[in-house]
Amino acid sequence: MAQNYQNLIVWQKAIELTVCIYTLTQAFPKSELYGLTSQMRRASISVASNIAEGRGTLNTAEFRQFVGIAQGSVFELRTQILVAKSLGFAAGEVLTQAKVLSNEVSRMLTTFIQRLALQSRNQVNRPACMRRTNELTANSQKLTA
Repeated sequence: MAQNYQNLIVWQKAIELTVCIYTLTQAFPKSELYGLTSQMRRASISVASNIAEGRGTLNTAEFRQFVGIAQGSVFELRTQILVAKSLGFAAGEVLTQAKVLSNEVSRMLTTFIQRLALQSRNQVNRPACMRRTNELTANSQKLTA
């Protein structure tokens, strides 16, 4: 299962979202450095980090679990963006970009989770002898790479 996560468009968008959030939170009051600023930055980096960590797992079901955690982090971040706006900490173009990117990443993750679920079901429905053959093939490819 371990493949290059950097080729995933959703991971690339998650990195873009993280950079946007760091830019947005630079303008927050210093009193929020260990509050909302820290929370938003940690939630945003968690999205890309969980996609990357999941890509390194052994099977599709585990990967789907990590992508689900990434989706939870996006929901957390979207809530924090609304709080920042309500408190008057964020406005303008960077806020709009953060909202757009968080919505886009969320949609992409939803689609990705659905595809991984389908892929995982297809793996489960294969006869045991075929699953084992595929695992052995994948392992031998890893060893020769």
